[in-house]
Amino acid sequence: MFIKLFRLILILLLYQGPLYSKSKTLNDFNSQHLSNYFSGIVAYDNNDNAKALKFFKSSKYLIKKHNSYLENYIYTLVLEGKVLQATNELKLNSNKNNSNFFEAHLILALDSLKRKNYKKSKDHLERSYEFINNNRISLIILETLKQYLYVFEENKISSIKNKYGNFSFINEVFQRCYLDDKNIKTYFNQLINLQNNADYTRYIFFYLSYLLENDEYEKAKNITNNLEYLSSSLLISQGKKWIEDQKYQEFKKIFLCSNATDIVGEFFFLISNLYSTQDNYEKSNFYLNISHYLNPKFKFNLYLLAENHYLNKDYEKTSKILESFNKNDEFYYWFKLKKEAQIISKTKNKDKSLEFINLNFKKLKNPSIKIIFDIANFNKNAKKYKNAIKYYDQIISKINIKSQLYAEILYRRGGSYERLGDYVNSDKDLLKSLEINPGDAYVLNYLAYSWLERGYKIDISLQMLEKAYAKRSDDPYIIDSIGWAYYLIDDYVKAENFLKRAVELMPEDPTVNDHYGDILWKLDRKIQARYFWQAVLNLDDTEDAMKKTIKNKLIEGLKKS
Repeated sequence: MFIKLFRLILILLLYQGPLYSKSKTLNDFNSQHLSNYFSGIVAYDNNDNAKALKFFKSSKYLIKKHNSYLENYIYTLVLEGKVLQATNELKLNSNKNNSNFFEAHLILALDSLKRKNYKKSKDHLERSYEFINNNRISLIILETLKQYLYVFEENKISSIKNKYGNFSFINEVFQRCYLDDKNIKTYFNQLINLQNNADYTRYIFFYLSYLLENDEYEKAKNITNNLEYLSSSLLISQGKKWIEDQKYQEFKKIFLCSNATDIVGEFFFLISNLYSTQDNYEKSNFYLNISHYLNPKFKFNLYLLAENHYLNKDYEKTSKILESFNKNDEFYYWFKLKKEAQIISKTKNKDKSLEFINLNFKKLKNPSIKIIFDIANFNKNAKKYKNAIKYYDQIISKINIKSQLYAEILYRRGGSYERLGDYVNSDKDLLKSLEINPGDAYVLNYLAYSWLERGYKIDISLQMLEKAYAKRSDDPYIIDSIGWAYYLIDDYVKAENFLKRAVELMPEDPTVNDHYGDILWKLDRKIQARYFWQAVLNLDDTEDAMKKTIKNKLIEGLKKS
């Protein structure tokens, strides 16, 4: 029965029409090749690309028999980081119909670009248009690559402008950087300071790289002197550290504006990042591997590949990618340790994860303030509040009081004091944080909720929460807090309106469900109240102390009600 079913699946798979297969009879195929190919597709659909590649390789006989084989094989090769091998396979089949798909022509176009055969590269791009299939990002890739080829061939910017907003502007900046345009500094400053929801600080690194490529060391130093480690990305932090240590050559080792494949590699990193923000990790990895193929020197971009694999719960591949980062690159080495700690937390337990990161932190010599901040947050999240406070103390002793993040450190340390029941120091830190940044909704919420829990300044707490809610009306924690404030002043109808919404936004949160149960009880909806209390007992994050309280409520209800 299974064999008959298997044959039926293969027939459906291979005989969907002339576009999918050249063969018309099952006798044209070797059964073992079919089996391996089918297994490869199953593995591919299950995101097990290594296994898929193994099966595809063992069924290569089908490359001339089944058109879809080559496309699946090439895509899997690229996902496994074997772009050069994919390129060679395509060259062997470039005159056959089975190589007519978008990714095939794109890869061959990039191969020609690397060889500076721009005419052949353009030919492949032109042929790929018919395989876009209404994919807007694919269209953007082709149109942008055509502009890059024009720049490389003509040594000037094309007069035909793409209309893809800031995306087009980013690529124009890199093209002008390649040409050493006389106004490139102005263009970089415009890019870095673009005003919208996106973060363009990454491009500070490439501006620094350009300045150092042209021996403008003082200009680069002045820029990094105004950057803070605590608010900077990994890439910017690493660049800042290199400049402080006068390791200017490190920039040139990984990226040069004057190198065509370096800037096209950055373009494909941008495409990869775009797909990653859409949670399309497979497409993101595909284009990130192409980016790495074009500029393998820029190993730091592999952090995104590690993140993608981690979010896809492929911890083995995550760990393998992390091997790229070593102690010579302080911030990326620390990223590696943090990610390994997160994997330990997922695969073993949180205690071992914390033990791992604390042990490795102690091995670091003179860690950056950014790394101290991370280890403080690790301990705070693990409820090791005394350790967290110790590290926050170190940061506060080093940070400039005028720093934008001074208030944030006070907020985090104040929260740690509050968890320990040290309300004097907690209130001191939180009030000082609000003095610096009066409108911070999260600090307002935390301090007000702390006061509510103590039955302290309830009216003022409510005012603070209304202010926080006006700023962050969609934040479930703030919604819960303001609902609880109305509960404490006996306005149960208003309280229910807020807590109902909080439960909808955070159905797995024990505190929110507990609060909602209390309010329903006060509204004499006791069956519903018990339903939500019972739900608290079944939630993964419910602590033992809360479970004990809930069990008493289920038996006795709310006392004095």
